[in-house]
Amino acid sequence: MLSFISEWGNSKFGMVGTVILFVIGLAALIKGGDWFVDGATGIAKKFRIPELLIGATVVSIGTTLPEVMVSATDAAASLKNAGAEAGIAYGNAIGSVICNTALIAALTVAIKPARVERKTLVLPVISFFIAAGFYCGVAYFAREFTRPVGIILLCMFVIYMVVSVVTALKNPDSAEVEEVSEKSLSVGTSLLLLLVGAVLIALGANFLVDNGKLIAKACGVPEAVIGLTIVALGTSLPELVTAITSLIKGHGALSLGNVIGANIFNLVLVSGMAITIAPFKLPAARLISGVPSSLVVDIPVMLFVMALLTLPALIRQKLSRFQGIVLLLVYAGFCVFQFAV
Repeated sequence: MLSFISEWGNSKFGMVGTVILFVIGLAALIKGGDWFVDGATGIAKKFRIPELLIGATVVSIGTTLPEVMVSATDAAASLKNAGAEAGIAYGNAIGSVICNTALIAALTVAIKPARVERKTLVLPVISFFIAAGFYCGVAYFAREFTRPVGIILLCMFVIYMVVSVVTALKNPDSAEVEEVSEKSLSVGTSLLLLLVGAVLIALGANFLVDNGKLIAKACGVPEAVIGLTIVALGTSLPELVTAITSLIKGHGALSLGNVIGANIFNLVLVSGMAITIAPFKLPAARLISGVPSSLVVDIPVMLFVMALLTLPALIRQKLSRFQGIVLLLVYAGFCVFQFAV
């Protein structure tokens, strides 16, 4: 439906329609991000759940909605077009992890480095690398993402959510609970803000992504590149908006948790759903010395940036501005490579 609106506006009003939809999408993203963070932090305070854990579960599900919608739509289109859209679904998953880590998390770390609690970071980080290990193993050795692979990834998503909830209930935030004032948000209000914010974020991101895809395809950009850059950046806008809003409101842990959680969901929920709907073989349109470029560049970069962000944080329990700068440089080089090769 949202894609139809974008295409209709583009064909009916040309560039003017595109600009109008872009402005609407931007406004929805900004306001949605504001409400979403307020709702998430309200729930965290009410139930004494660490912000990083809330970010890695509840907030991540909301900000990953655009990736879920885009990949599910592309998977459905792939069924009709004999796998024509498979490259976008595959590239979107890997590209979103790289974008979330080397652009969004990097920006927040470069602007405002913060301390992190190792105990709340361990579960999301371990979960990501387990999921990434399985995903990469399939890519390198099987070279084909079958329906059983998609089902296994979806099962990983369920297990991660169950373990996260149990962990949160067993280990409530040890921080002193703030006194509830008359202005404090109720649970109902927090949930409403969370829901409405997620809807606005998904709506705004989809308007931007749909128009970006139309422009890129018209310019002859390959689908795998569209998935790795334009779609990945567009569907990562919710994480970017949430990260910026979290920093402004002083909730840095929520931002970091959101990025790591979103990366997990990109591999197990987004990819799992797309693969289950429409299994596909590893895209091989772009080769480097006869090997698919995703195996030589994309996947190694994904693993490297996540290791650079999380491992030092686990060891030193803090993030440094240097990490953020290096990650931003890696992302810039990655984007240049995608469009240059």
